[in-house]
Amino acid sequence: MVHLKLGGLAGVVKEALLSSYEMACEGTRLEGSQLAIREIPIIAHCAACDQPRTVESLHWFVCPECGSPVSKVLQGREMEVVALEIEEVETCP
Repeated sequence: MVHLKLGGLAGVVKEALLSSYEMACEGTRLEGSQLAIREIPIIAHCAACDQPRTVESLHWFVCPECGSPVSKVLQGREMEVVALEIEEVETCP
């Protein structure tokens, strides 16, 4: 199993990645493996509140508490493999 962190700003559609993963692994050592995706929320720094805030919309980058625009993204751009689970297969000598 391949474990992946995927942020909302990574530029990748989760469903498209999942549906193409099997085809991309065909004929490689990853053939037959599964992809587990953990979605990472978009967190930005609100200058008005001086706090990190979870951005609720990809269309409006505003603080959910005070409504001020936010521009400094702290998290949410990730597309990172964080773990691989590998099964050992016994081979005959």
